Amino acid sequence: MTTESTLDTALSALETPLHPLDDVVRTSLRGAHHRFAEWSGRIGRYDPEVARFVGHPPVLDEQDWSDLANLLGPGGITGLRGEGHEPPQGWTVLDRFGSVQMDGTGLRVAHDPELEVLTAADVPEILELIARTQPGPYAPRTIEMGTYLGIRIDGRLVAMAGERLHPPGWTEISAVCTDAEFRGRGFGSRLVRAVGARIRDRGEIPFLHAVAHNATAISLYETLGFTLRKRGTLTLVQAPA
Repeated sequence: MTTESTLDTALSALETPLHPLDDVVRTSLRGAHHRFAEWSGRIGRYDPEVARFVGHPPVLDEQDWSDLANLLGPGGITGLRGEGHEPPQGWTVLDRFGSVQMDGTGLRVAHDPELEVLTAADVPEILELIARTQPGPYAPRTIEMGTYLGIRIDGRLVAMAGERLHPPGWTEISAVCTDAEFRGRGFGSRLVRAVGARIRDRGEIPFLHAVAHNATAISLYETLGFTLRKRGTLTLVQAPA
């Protein structure tokens, strides 16, 4: 296991070139987020304190599964993007569910000076909000992946959104959430547009992911200008113990 793998670079040259959004984790780890990367062969992952994402080829061969087990450790769990992942003996498939990837080329952005830029000092409150709203995984150092904006009411953090995966030319908007008590006030829309404005200022394009059954969130994103790029499947697997 190494932080930068010359073997990975060599092997990646043999793979069919993909759009950056078709391999979001590895293209992020090879570029803007290289400082967070751990590699074993063609498999890359984030420092677990930053994020729990693993990047991999579209089809995993025997060596890839071995390298993935090496990175995860005994009993480690991760999600694999794409179709048809059938792990070898000793692995366990825990779940499969649909996901959508949405292109924010048409997102109508707007800077919002009233929003607060969150910092590492806000992480305890962020984690509490994430636990209450369940927008997706968020680790103690996820805030280092990009800028996160928040809304406070009477000093209490009640809504947030920010930047996560960062493949070349694109930035993912993630952790969009509002405390149940404060929903219906348009906080999510304000946050997405403001995060998107920062991304657009860098000459990049926003994108995001959502679980396929979250029709409410998908509908919101479509009203803001996102369009469906592709549907996919996430397979949750556990390494041999």
